[in-house]
Amino acid sequence: MKFVVDQQVEDIEMPENLKLNTFLQEFHSDCPHPECNFGFYGFAFGQSPFPVPKIVQDALIKNVDKGAYAPISGIPELRNAISKYNKYYFGMDVSPERIHVGPGTKELIFNLLEILHGTVILPTPAWLGYLPQIRFLKKNYHMLPTRSNKKISPNNLRRLALRLHDRQKILILNNPNNPTGLLYDKLELEEISDVCREQNITVISDEIYAQTTYDFSKFVSMGKIYPEGTFVTNGLSKSHAAGGYRLGYVIFPQHAIELKTQFKKILATEYTAVSTPIQHAAVAGFEISKDMNKYFETTRNIHQIMGEYTYNALSAIEGVVATKPDATFYLLADFNHYATDLQNSEIFTSQKLSESLIVHPYHTAIVGGDSLVLERTDFSARIAYVDYDGSQVYQNYLKNKPKLSSEKVEFVKNNAPKVVAGINMITNFFENIKKSSFKNPRTKSSMTTSS
Repeated sequence: MKFVVDQQVEDIEMPENLKLNTFLQEFHSDCPHPECNFGFYGFAFGQSPFPVPKIVQDALIKNVDKGAYAPISGIPELRNAISKYNKYYFGMDVSPERIHVGPGTKELIFNLLEILHGTVILPTPAWLGYLPQIRFLKKNYHMLPTRSNKKISPNNLRRLALRLHDRQKILILNNPNNPTGLLYDKLELEEISDVCREQNITVISDEIYAQTTYDFSKFVSMGKIYPEGTFVTNGLSKSHAAGGYRLGYVIFPQHAIELKTQFKKILATEYTAVSTPIQHAAVAGFEISKDMNKYFETTRNIHQIMGEYTYNALSAIEGVVATKPDATFYLLADFNHYATDLQNSEIFTSQKLSESLIVHPYHTAIVGGDSLVLERTDFSARIAYVDYDGSQVYQNYLKNKPKLSSEKVEFVKNNAPKVVAGINMITNFFENIKKSSFKNPRTKSSMTTSS
């Protein structure tokens, strides 16, 4: 019997992160060089390496007997805890009635895009998960390329919005940002919110990396700046190193009463409710405690040490420009200085650059620019600096906290050797590309002929 797949699904490509994961697994199993049985240097996957907080683990164990369905929008204890969490950490006075719990922020963003009519504005570079969702839902969308500083220009946002004729426009704001690691400060958010009010732009503010902000006093939620027009999403995956728990939440804008019924209808239809034991475990994670404060402080300090090292090491490569992260565990590295050399080596796209870096002898995994909604010929890449044993590094940090710059460098070298070795491999790759290009330059005529 032959099964026919719906054309809408047929047209959707495999998400870039899963496609890359499949490619890496196949490559690793096929590599014939025994000295490379360690696998690869992993800069591609954005997953916090730290253990799930002990109090969250204990709460899950304690609540494994909770087998009943939970309320659609989340158990009252969890919504109350999330309300207090947002008041304590983010200064937002949010009633539990404005909070809806879902199986991860990815799903909740998808649900919001389902119910909100209008054209989506997607700033680029962007997290690789937004565009596939937008396309799957057949939403109208427009890219909003960011400025040279990789942040949204309010003037450019206004110009784009004026060209769009939908009554409602939807801006996806990712702050702190994946893939750049950059943070929008209060003034920048106020300037963006001014345009949003003027142009009737609804904001979906993906703040999943909020707790990773290195100087936490600098984080401001868009929900605080533009409360009447912002949906704020957050969850356990990055701050609590619990991506596998699949629990996120969305805070609805003030006075969005008419949307609640529609949203609950979507949630009930698609997944009924989030796993009840997981919700009870999450209560412990969102409750204010000394244990969680220590966990957040420790993990963000380690992320900052790793980020500073990665930024400095990549910036030391001739011609490479990198974003200096304020948060997250990513930065964006711009390798376009080597565009001609790469083309002379038959590397014409960012996807081909990613493939060239993963093969022997480099064994280095990155996420190329085309996956980040950049032009296919843009040789930029997201670098995730989390390829280390998070449990061991967490303990080592607590035993001996590095303070001086030299101590921090030694901390990275001793605790994240694959991060150090991987950056060395990237350095070697571009040195070899430059040498190869110098020896075998492709003339303009030969490039034209071959194409």
